[in-house]
Amino acid sequence: MSVSFAHVPAAVVDGDVLLHVGSPLREQRSLDAGQALAPLGDRVVLAVDGEDRLSWLDSLCSQSLAQLPPGQSAEMLILDPNGHVEHAASVVDDGARTWLIVDRRDAEGLLTWLERMRFRLRVDPQDLSATHGVVGGTSDAVAALPSVALWRDPWPAITAGGWGYSPVDPHPGGSRDWAEAIVEASELERLAERAGRGEQALAGVLAAEALRVAAWRPRVTAEADGRTLPHEVDWLRTAVHLSKGCYRGQETVAKVHNLGHPPRRLVALQLDGSDDVLPEPGAEVRVGDETVGAITSVARHYEEGPIALALVKRTAPVDVDLTVAVEGGWIAAAQEQIVPPDAGRTASVPRLPRLSRRR
Repeated sequence: MSVSFAHVPAAVVDGDVLLHVGSPLREQRSLDAGQALAPLGDRVVLAVDGEDRLSWLDSLCSQSLAQLPPGQSAEMLILDPNGHVEHAASVVDDGARTWLIVDRRDAEGLLTWLERMRFRLRVDPQDLSATHGVVGGTSDAVAALPSVALWRDPWPAITAGGWGYSPVDPHPGGSRDWAEAIVEASELERLAERAGRGEQALAGVLAAEALRVAAWRPRVTAEADGRTLPHEVDWLRTAVHLSKGCYRGQETVAKVHNLGHPPRRLVALQLDGSDDVLPEPGAEVRVGDETVGAITSVARHYEEGPIALALVKRTAPVDVDLTVAVEGGWIAAAQEQIVPPDAGRTASVPRLPRLSRRR
């Protein structure tokens, strides 16, 4: 679907993706307050029709979906045989169709895999990106749109069958109110027209991403690098049901959770912003001269300043500052535990106070 927001005043676009409308920091504040909407051109809408759709998806993914009530939001992961995250989707069913919101870079691979797994079941996975789009914002803000389906992000609540690893209380994502509306192309065009006339405030995907990073919320095209286990990024909270039936990768999920520890752990980083330089995703993270991990996501937050998420070795010390590679050198980074080194069911994790936010 090609709906252009280029005519919106101050808009900066990349293809179909609205990056920002002139002030990403102001847009974050407006988006967080429910005063703006974010057209998410980096998302794709897939759908599954057919009588067997929920039981079929349940058998393939990490989440319990067989009895998903109409209108209830869920999240699922597709894992490889060794438990590594391959695909992810936001899920909501309307009683007749299951809607999936998927990262654009992940959509083709997920749809191809779903089509291969149909066998003789009464299911019909489809790509609806030509006729539908996604708009994000607070629950109230997106609920006002005439949508065909509404997904409310369960993060960071621990959903039925899930498990939370973060020792930080309160969780920084606890105050984040986020939902995504699936709308028809005509409604997305009307949104662009209203914004062009100054009747609707918009925010770009850079603002939406900054709010996600500040909430420690993993994303498949950022935190999943081909060998990521759900445990490493605290994804058991919302995307894994630990006591559901068999699915690909379940043995690894259960073994790591019950008997071991994930080999890496996600950390939140407060970056030194004195040089106004941000690292790129994939940038090295070091303790002294030793490389211990890499940046997965980075943003400049309207309250916290420059922040990032990084995957580091489980054995990396938790009580030291890190350094991160940037163009022309290195910057300091204070780390905060998201997944502790002893993560697992048997770990005794003390609750840690949230680090104070920088203003």
